[in-house]
Amino acid sequence: MTTVGFVGLGNMGAVLASNLVGAGLTVVTYDVAGPARSPEGAAHVDDVAALAEKADVVVFSLPDGTASEQVARSITEAPVLGVTHVVDTSTIGVAASRTVADLLAGSGIGYVDAPVSGGVAGARARTLAVMYSGPDDACAHVEPVLAGLSDRRHRVGDRPGLAQALKLANNFLSATALAATSEAVAFGVAAGLDMGTMLAVLNGASGRSGATGDKFPDHVLTGRYASGFTNSLMCKDVRLYLRSVADQGGPSTVGAVTASIWERFAEAEPGADFTRIYPFVQHP
Repeated sequence: MTTVGFVGLGNMGAVLASNLVGAGLTVVTYDVAGPARSPEGAAHVDDVAALAEKADVVVFSLPDGTASEQVARSITEAPVLGVTHVVDTSTIGVAASRTVADLLAGSGIGYVDAPVSGGVAGARARTLAVMYSGPDDACAHVEPVLAGLSDRRHRVGDRPGLAQALKLANNFLSATALAATSEAVAFGVAAGLDMGTMLAVLNGASGRSGATGDKFPDHVLTGRYASGFTNSLMCKDVRLYLRSVADQGGPSTVGAVTASIWERFAEAEPGADFTRIYPFVQHP
């Protein structure tokens, strides 16, 4: 492996690309917004075709399935193709993941489904959870790239889509916990409790969650609201979860309630940090 391509230098992608550089890999980047967020030590190219020519493995960090499919198609249409494998860290859903895998397979390119969880802070600390799935040979080939992304990696299946299913389940639980914690804390504060006291007790009791242990202490209690993940993206992920559940005929009673809360929040304050759901819930 000589060169890793990276497409998508948003809040998460810029850090992941930097991690690959830090791991000693040669990195070539591309982003529609230009080279401003390309990490030091990486070379930025002008289009996907140039990246597809130079890179052996290409990593995606993109907002949705449509973007992943567009970039995958651009790779397959490149005049000179050096790419043999794609690692997709985007959250795009089960069906989209399989569509992209099939599209790339038509050009002999392997695909590893590898969404991530843990936020921008987790990416910087290399504690990000990378859930990945794909055939044995593809996973073995991209292992140095996965190791470059994070120190925490979990292979969850042997075909694309399985990692997406786990990521959607994870984000649904995260979205539900954050919304429920917002209601519970708003109740306690209105009753006269101190938020810091509530969090200290909850984190030593059965109400503990990622929301009480991380999101509230770091972003709500401090008033920072700077997790690097937007309510619009969380709303998108919960919708993808519900769509995938419906495809399988599974239960979605709690899912429908959670989706309704996040949809209203995203409509009221599009693009807000997702931890701002607390003031949204507190003052509907």
